[in-house]
Amino acid sequence: MRTKSPSSEGRKVQMYVEEPYMLCLAPIKWESVDVTPHLKDGRTVIPDKAIESVKTNFIALKGPLATPIGKGHVSLNLTLRRTFNLFANVRPCVSIAGYKTPYDNVDTVLIRENTEGEYSGIEHVVIDGVVQSIKLITRAASERVLRYAFQYAEDVGKRKVRVVHKATIMKMSDGLFLNIAREISKGFPQIEFDAELLDNACLKIVTDPTPYNDKVLVMPNLYGDILSDMCAGLIGGLGLTPSGNIGDECSIFEAVHGSAPDIAGKGLANPTALLLSSIMMLQHMDLHGLADKIQKAIFDTLAEGKYLTGDLGGKAKTREYADAIIKKL
Repeated sequence: MRTKSPSSEGRKVQMYVEEPYMLCLAPIKWESVDVTPHLKDGRTVIPDKAIESVKTNFIALKGPLATPIGKGHVSLNLTLRRTFNLFANVRPCVSIAGYKTPYDNVDTVLIRENTEGEYSGIEHVVIDGVVQSIKLITRAASERVLRYAFQYAEDVGKRKVRVVHKATIMKMSDGLFLNIAREISKGFPQIEFDAELLDNACLKIVTDPTPYNDKVLVMPNLYGDILSDMCAGLIGGLGLTPSGNIGDECSIFEAVHGSAPDIAGKGLANPTALLLSSIMMLQHMDLHGLADKIQKAIFDTLAEGKYLTGDLGGKAKTREYADAIIKKL
């Protein structure tokens, strides 16, 4: 799992979890920040201190955030993406030895435009009983994420970039996204480019995902949200899937599963997704040697099968699983 690596010289790294033991030997100065939401002017928001910390440190590793249910509560994850202009969500989906699923040898990457599309939040009531929601696609945002996808493919050795779209129906919005991809592909002659309809991609990838192994799939926001979770199911679910949100200045790496407050403090949580997201963070910082060592320890522990958490079919507590990984280092 690789992410593009801007210069990280002189940067601290922020971590949004309580116990940063899993990366204690990395040359990182941890700055822990509480991101418990609070009310401000009648709205649920992330503390200003956390926002300022990310702006100062440029890179963050965070745990799941839960948005309160009810009118007036904006998604806290969406707030972070907009605040720091995190334009690309990167989700590698790689089969993990030791956890058997109906699919073998999955190894694909999905890159999702992260700032607009149907998630732009532009909607209103036309008349009683009729709501209009506007899908926003802009040249600037599309160019940015598509150029990143081609550069990512080049950096990690993927041979193809495929745009997933519905331009047959949404000819102007998805059509713009697709046409920009064709333009940008001309600047990367070593990368093969093609396109596929969203419904076809969903059908084919759950039938046989291996033809997608040499590809980076890039798509507008809503499609990426759905397809990336579906692909996570191919390898065992969101508990095994890392994620990175990439911006021009700041990048935030996170587990994308829920916050699961019902099991908090019970030692039942599976930290694999957060650990693998931390691997993406180290790669982003050009600390590839450390990333490879920790990733190997994680995969070896999973393959051994002695210390698996309950969701993976084992009986180990969170700490037991983490300690087993540490011992393999």
